[in-house]
Amino acid sequence: MPNHKSAEKRMRQNEKRRRINRSNRSRLRTAIKKFRAALTSGDYQAAQQLLPQTISIIDKSVQKGVIHRNAAARYKSRLTSRLNQLTQASA
Repeated sequence: MPNHKSAEKRMRQNEKRRRINRSNRSRLRTAIKKFRAALTSGDYQAAQQLLPQTISIIDKSVQKGVIHRNAAARYKSRLTSRLNQLTQASA
């Protein structure tokens, strides 16, 4: 337990940041799971609608410091290529 006022404040701040980070990370993971579920079910229309939303959430996660920008680029690249593979398979 903290013994100084500044340490108490830092503990409160850390707890607040942890909750915010956890919420943002959860939102990111949920969006990616929804998109992947649409891909595996073969629902092209749903996947096409979910891709821009998912990419937006990924970009926001980078701004908030939840993930690294290179990791975000990797996610976006892989998700887009998976959608393109589904497009080619259905055509």
